[in-house]
Amino acid sequence: MASDGRDVISVLTQDHRAVQELITRLKAASDPAERRELADEVTIELVRHSIAEQMHVYPAARELLPDGDERIDKELAGNERIEKLLKELEKAEATSPDFVTLVNKLDTEVQQHISDEDTNLFPRLAQYASTDKLVELGERVESAKEKAPTRPHPAAPDRPGLLKVLAPGVGFVDRIRDRLTGRGPG
Repeated sequence: MASDGRDVISVLTQDHRAVQELITRLKAASDPAERRELADEVTIELVRHSIAEQMHVYPAARELLPDGDERIDKELAGNERIEKLLKELEKAEATSPDFVTLVNKLDTEVQQHISDEDTNLFPRLAQYASTDKLVELGERVESAKEKAPTRPHPAAPDRPGLLKVLAPGVGFVDRIRDRLTGRGPG
């Protein structure tokens, strides 16, 4: 899916809204099969989003923003907490009370991530990056999401160079596993 010239802020904001909607549906679901399916969809979307940010947005923000290193270190710590929750959610039975607890913790972390990016990172990127750079990043993020892993890998490196090399291969393996197990949207 091409970004159609949309800037990275529009692309990521759309991701945020889609994930918020999925989490709302997940929290309201009572059928265990539906819960598992929605949890898998949330996981796929969050992992793809996170990898794309780490590969392209965060390196650009480190370079462009005066406090880029500090800001992105904070983002990476939040992403790590979310990825660990996703790994726990992946293992949890959809019928267990732990599942509901994990979904609520995930919701809190995701809302915090979205709020922080919407109020801090995105306005700063808009201030310091050219329109062309923001559109270029939007295209790179869209492309990265297509090849990104679909399952949490908390032990994976978060360095952009390594991610650019490893993510497509890990993503390929994840997508094969997804097809074989029927996980995620068709």
